[in-house]
Amino acid sequence: MSIQTILGAIVIGAIIGALGRLVLPGRQPIGWLLTIVVGIVAALIGTALAQVLGVATTNGIDWIELVMQVVLAVVGVGLVAGLRGRTRV
Repeated sequence: MSIQTILGAIVIGAIIGALGRLVLPGRQPIGWLLTIVVGIVAALIGTALAQVLGVATTNGIDWIELVMQVVLAVVGVGLVAGLRGRTRV
């Protein structure tokens, strides 16, 4: 794994996490760093899921894969925000 791949995953994860956070209504009690981590995980799982489901890779933007990643980011941000919200005193 090269440094470009790692930096690319961080950038894509940040974008996916931010999109997931924007789509989720309300305020989430999590920081941006945790949002980026959730976005990276959602991007990796979304890509793996798209490959398993046989979504075709195109030369441009893979819209179906992107939608999967954002939906997973919304679920991830919601779960993390819910868990963080309950543990605060």
